[in-house]
Amino acid sequence: MVKTVVGVFDSHDQAERAVAELRQSGFDTNEISIVAKEKQGQGRDMQSDTTMGMNMGTVSDGATTGGALGGLAGLAMGAGALAIPGLGPIIAAGPIAGLLSGAATGGIAGGLIDWGIPEEQGRRYENEIKAGKILAAVRTHESKIDSAAEIFRQNGARDVNTQQKGSMK
Repeated sequence: MVKTVVGVFDSHDQAERAVAELRQSGFDTNEISIVAKEKQGQGRDMQSDTTMGMNMGTVSDGATTGGALGGLAGLAMGAGALAIPGLGPIIAAGPIAGLLSGAATGGIAGGLIDWGIPEEQGRRYENEIKAGKILAAVRTHESKIDSAAEIFRQNGARDVNTQQKGSMK
């Protein structure tokens, strides 16, 4: 069964360390997602970057995502900038980027519902992102989820929660 573990990081450095450790522990890029508020000056004039051995690619508007999240944006070819009503521009990398682009009107909380994250909890995560924090999520087989949660905690994540669609764990 597939589960999702979500955590909030106070800094990009913490999130980058967690992602690097996840990758070293065998988690695939298609299991790891990152969401962060786009800072002023990001999104339009960033240089391309490669991180953890992966090419960056470009987002649909032609902007590259290299500097947006430092090493985090190297997670996925699909990393990109999204505009979320009430939140403003965000950068999303990994499978969550597609999830959020389809749920832009429902915001981040609305998109996370598809992963089993209750709306109230999703709203808390959305507020954390609005405040400049970084949301990381790993969606993987339940046998690996405890390891992902522990890596998040060891690297400074707060509010680490595990969910499966229909659960309240």
